[in-house]
Amino acid sequence: MTRRTFLTATVKTILLSIVTGVSAVAAYFMYPAGLRTRQTVYCDCMDDNALPKKGVKRAEYRFKLKGKEMTASVFIVNQEGTIYALSPVCTHLGCLVNYNRHKNEFICPCHGGKYDTSGKVISGPPPGPLTRLPVKVENGRVYIGVVLPAAA
Repeated sequence: MTRRTFLTATVKTILLSIVTGVSAVAAYFMYPAGLRTRQTVYCDCMDDNALPKKGVKRAEYRFKLKGKEMTASVFIVNQEGTIYALSPVCTHLGCLVNYNRHKNEFICPCHGGKYDTSGKVISGPPPGPLTRLPVKVENGRVYIGVVLPAAA
């Protein structure tokens, strides 16, 4: 990996993290407590042949929020035949975690938080587990559920 490729990937990851965080905060303040109902929208992520046979795979998917197309990352996990998706956003301060294949754990580069492959906190400052996202497989495609505020 060249330095330029690494820096480009790092900048994209940071920008994605900022967009995700800002979107969550904006949604929280834009909707009064009584109107904060949520809806799950399933977004096409990948072909089911691309699912990991075992272990963890990072994937990207697209969704629309208030007319704007957004891209987000997700970790698809196959643990003993059970498929689930984990958000890459650390529950401590919102940094994006990385998966370490050698240690079989997710590690937050910001403050060293560690999660196992089920998303549970192993060590560090995170107050809770990684968020599990709904997953469904239909007609040979994998869909990731994005929980969005319902339209007012």
